Amino acid sequence: MDAKISRMWTVYNRFEEETAEFRGNAVCEPGCAFCCTNMGTVDITTLEGLLIREQMGKLKRPQAAALAKALNRDIRKREQGQKNNCPFLQKNRRCQIYTSRPFSCRQLYSLKRCGEQGPTVHRQVVKQARTAVAQLQSIDETGYSGHLSFILHMLGSEKLLSVYLAGEFKPEEIMVFGKSHQIAINRMMSGDRR
Repeated sequence: MDAKISRMWTVYNRFEEETAEFRGNAVCEPGCAFCCTNMGTVDITTLEGLLIREQMGKLKRPQAAALAKALNRDIRKREQGQKNNCPFLQKNRRCQIYTSRPFSCRQLYSLKRCGEQGPTVHRQVVKQARTAVAQLQSIDETGYSGHLSFILHMLGSEKLLSVYLAGEFKPEEIMVFGKSHQIAINRMMSGDRR
């Protein structure tokens, strides 16, 4: 798993390097949080979910309890088709897991102040982001992709977690939840249909 995590960081870093010239004039700053409150879904891979779970494991008990409630609330709202603020957005409008944030968050920026139109991004960055997502799904070929709260919920299942950590591929284990919560099978998304 360490090798996969290392490859994931390589994708993150390459994206940062290859898009730096386009993102150099971004107006984003700590606490703006437009993307954390208005962008809809934050998709992650199971590999990114492991990294986030590790960060969550470092929280103090009151923070962990509050986060568990926020994640459960997010699941309920999304199951009802409602948008919700990111469960990791703190009251000070900063990210609780910023250093471990998934690629969905890392790729977001805006060249103009966000308003009703949302963020303004360069076309080349969007293109590079699509490539990076495909690479992340390929690295995590025995895993899944989907909304952050749903993937973290799945990783909370000891059975699924042990299958995933063993490198086994058993999509039947998540079939019912996966279909109802729009979970993608990374192997299918990356074109590897072994």
